[in-house]
Amino acid sequence: MTEGFFDAGGSLEDRILGGLDDEQREVASTLTGPMCVLAGAGTGKTRAITHRIAYGVHSGVYSPQRLLAVTFTARAAAEMRSRLRDLGVANVQARTFHAAALRQLQFFWPQAIGGTLPNLLDHKANMIAEASRRLRLSTDRASIRDLAAEIEWAKVSMLTPANYLENAQGRGTPGGFDLTAVSRVFQAYEDIKTDRNVIDFEDVLLITVGILQEDPKVAATVREQYRHFVVDEYQDVSPLQQRLLDLWLGGRDELCVVGDASQTIYSFTGASPKHLLGFKAQFPGASVVKLIRDYRSTPQVVKLANDLLGSRRSGGPVADAAWAPPLKLVAQRPPGPEPKFMECPDDEAEAAVVAGRIQELLDAGVQASEIAILFRTNGQSEAYEQALASAGIGYQLRGGERFFARKEVRDAILQLRAATRAVAEGPQEPLGQIVRDIVASLGYTDSAPHNGGALRERWESLAALVALADELAVSRGESFTLAEFVNELQERSVAQHAPTVQGVTLASLHSAKGLEWDAVFLVGLSEGLMPISFADSPEDVDEERRLLYVGITRAREHLSLSWSTARTPGGRANRKPSRFLDGLRPDSVASANARSKSGPVRRKAAAPASCRVCGSMLATGAERKVGRCNQCPPSYEEQTFDALRQWRKDEAKSADVPAYVVFTDATLTAIAEAKPTSLEELAGLAGIGPSKLERYGEAVLAVLAENAVL
Repeated sequence: MTEGFFDAGGSLEDRILGGLDDEQREVASTLTGPMCVLAGAGTGKTRAITHRIAYGVHSGVYSPQRLLAVTFTARAAAEMRSRLRDLGVANVQARTFHAAALRQLQFFWPQAIGGTLPNLLDHKANMIAEASRRLRLSTDRASIRDLAAEIEWAKVSMLTPANYLENAQGRGTPGGFDLTAVSRVFQAYEDIKTDRNVIDFEDVLLITVGILQEDPKVAATVREQYRHFVVDEYQDVSPLQQRLLDLWLGGRDELCVVGDASQTIYSFTGASPKHLLGFKAQFPGASVVKLIRDYRSTPQVVKLANDLLGSRRSGGPVADAAWAPPLKLVAQRPPGPEPKFMECPDDEAEAAVVAGRIQELLDAGVQASEIAILFRTNGQSEAYEQALASAGIGYQLRGGERFFARKEVRDAILQLRAATRAVAEGPQEPLGQIVRDIVASLGYTDSAPHNGGALRERWESLAALVALADELAVSRGESFTLAEFVNELQERSVAQHAPTVQGVTLASLHSAKGLEWDAVFLVGLSEGLMPISFADSPEDVDEERRLLYVGITRAREHLSLSWSTARTPGGRANRKPSRFLDGLRPDSVASANARSKSGPVRRKAAAPASCRVCGSMLATGAERKVGRCNQCPPSYEEQTFDALRQWRKDEAKSADVPAYVVFTDATLTAIAEAKPTSLEELAGLAGIGPSKLERYGEAVLAVLAENAVL
């Protein structure tokens, strides 16, 4: 137990429950019977359930060895264990479904099956490729990935190759193959695993379920071991995980589940919120507590998140239960800046603008580790990697090289471990200083190196270890030793629970679930990317809306939402902002509800398809933007055009962005030739979107007025 935990004054109830709000306190103090906690984003659900466990253990209601807390990622499980240790509860099992099942399988395999447990297959790709070759199917890396995902979906949905075909109708053509071919690959893959005596991660759950169903002695042993269960992120359970949970319970009801149907974003993996939404039907006497006080985000961010869900028109799982409608969050933080909406001419310009805004935040004192760029697909990251690198801003790509796999981190842990005996025998210094002294030989200094590249990345890794040492010395107390710190690093390495590294985070929206930052940039919010182009049913579109909701609620204070009208500089501006932004961005014509009654909003007419001078067809986007072919002479006054170019140069320099981000040459030419005298006339020109009209409109008209040729 944490030293000093029981030294604090006041009653046990005050020490553990004193800092909780009324709803969190109800969760933490209701220790028996079924409970469903509907917890919105940023409402302190992990705090509530860890304090519930701690209060139950310290009050004697729970035995720490007989309670199992289950969540969905190794990182979340490690975070839960860390919080429980800080609350003086070090022996509670907090694991993922797979980790808990694997531990049971390793223990019971010899007596239930006999022999040695087969090896665990880390990746399916090679065996799926071999299965495809046996069937003479032509595959590439992408199709193999899609086939692997489909087989995983089938197995967590408790389907076999024999009944896959009849239950997979409507799932399209995974990997480009019809469902009959997929079922044959599925069978061949299972045959190869059997031949090689290996099992995959889904088999761990399936075999554990099979043993618990077929062997009453094993089931009785597990149920004797675990009397109380807590399941986090319950909206993401699959049918297979729910079946395992039911077998663990064995008809008992000592279960607390926590979830939010509005954050269901993994249905493609077999996850379903129906278990969360059906909890009261399964346990009619269950206590239901709603956590809606958002401690993470400013009122401005919370309002945008609420409005996004409030404008949904399709059905879907969020509306399936009358007792569990979408949670409307109530902000608890002071007001902050309004979310920013940015329209850019192309992807390159969007990345440049985002990099410029990030530099402004860094200059204002926001830490790089507290800034994130979130996108729908991993392929969108390249433009932002280049823009940040060009601006000299460090970044880390979530899903890239794992922190504990980095050479400098491995070297540091080896040196820290080697130093534990010498430190234990010598005079005691603060843990943070001990770690600083040890990793100094690897290149750590108190101040960051000015140059970037590998040297800076190595320093960032070592600085993250030093910062973690300082943090744990505070949370665990001054007696927290170097040996305990090394053990903590080893446990975090297994769980991939990396410390915070300085650098802007680049991540997909799916991988950002469960994380938060001071500043979040949601990029690429155009139709076809948000919602994604293959979201072709109301249910799919509704999940895309929830994915954007998750992205919005990652931001504590600063939030930016951006999109581009073309993919490449000078390309055709045929992209439209995401439909989810209708009624949310200040310049949208009408709310989604009003639009559904009055019909679709009419968009600006396309630029003329023929030259206004000679009448010939216009061949390029730039020609269509100007309304004149390249062969015909321009009709603008040189003085006016030069003044506009100088204004654009000054504006770009002030914003620290390339000139084309303000206006492209073609748009500037169109302005100079049309010579608009009002915002309405300026808005009629191609390349002048609502956001640019608002940002630059008055200034452009002033330049034209000052340089008008009489």
